[in-house]
Amino acid sequence: ENVKYLKGKTFTNNVVADPDIMSAVKGATLLIFVTPHQFLKFDALQTAELGPDCKAISLIKGIEFEEGGPRLISGIIKDSMGGMDTSVLMGANVANEVAADEFCESTVGFATEGAGAVWQKLFDCPTFRVGKIKDVAGVELCGALKNVVALGAGFCDGLGYGGNTKAAIIRIGLKETAKFARLFFKGIQARGC
Repeated sequence: ENVKYLKGKTFTNNVVADPDIMSAVKGATLLIFVTPHQFLKFDALQTAELGPDCKAISLIKGIEFEEGGPRLISGIIKDSMGGMDTSVLMGANVANEVAADEFCESTVGFATEGAGAVWQKLFDCPTFRVGKIKDVAGVELCGALKNVVALGAGFCDGLGYGGNTKAAIIRIGLKETAKFARLFFKGIQARGC
């Protein structure tokens, strides 16, 4: 149980807390990154004894900015882990609703078909439906930038604007998200968002 953030929601028996990162990942073939991006640390993981053909997936919503432009969190993970096959899982989900088994959905953005199939099989269940597409950057950017659009929609509610204004903010926000993605990253799929 995560008493701080999800009080009353117990983990399944196969989830075991291990404060030693080297012990926790020893022999792992799948790594799931879910921490806030500002807390990502790779020093220990770079020397970890991982299993063969280990794959990673990022559930982290965020973008880093460098001199050359935006940098995806999945790219940081991939580069820091020696080129490890890194996918993303993004959706409009809130942790306490997922933990309560309320229906939700997400999309796996993958670079290799095999990784996409593995992650979809791992996460997909009747209350958490998972689609997949060969578009890491598109899925990751839509996952991060949709939150900016959601803020705009919330401002409309708070300021007492009508449904037309809110719909316009959402529509224009989605168009700008796609434009941003295509401007900075190659190979973005139209249906990745």
